[in-house]
Amino acid sequence: QVRLVESGGGSVQAGGSLRLSCTASGLTFESYNMAWFRQSSGKEREGVSCINRNGSTYYSDSVKGRFTVSRDNTKNMLYLQMNSLKPEDTAVYYCAAGGLCYSNSPLRPYSKWGQGTQVTVSS
Repeated sequence: QVRLVESGGGSVQAGGSLRLSCTASGLTFESYNMAWFRQSSGKEREGVSCINRNGSTYYSDSVKGRFTVSRDNTKNMLYLQMNSLKPEDTAVYYCAAGGLCYSNSPLRPYSKWGQGTQVTVSS
C-alpha cells in the first residue's frame, strides 16, 4: 500500500522560507515521478512542481525561481524548498506520485496522494 506523508508546513511571514518533506513508502520510489500540488481555499488544486525519475524538474510560473524540488532516492524522500514566500502561496500542499512530469508541461493530476500539510504566509 502506497503511503505519502508530508511534513514541514507551518506559518511564516512574507519573504520567509519553509522546507516541505514527503516520506514515501509502499512503492519503488526511484521508479516514480513525484510532484507537489497545492490547494487554496475556494480554488482548484494546482500543480506546483515535479521531479521525474531522471531528475528533470518542472515548476509552475507562479513559483519558478523561488521554489526548488529535490528527491533522495536512498531515503525515499521528496522535498520542496520554498523561498521568498508570498501570501498567495498560502495553501495545503500535497505530495503526489504516479503521474507524468515533463520540464515544459503543466502538471496533470497524479494517482497517489498524501494527506497534505498547511502552509500559511502572512503579510
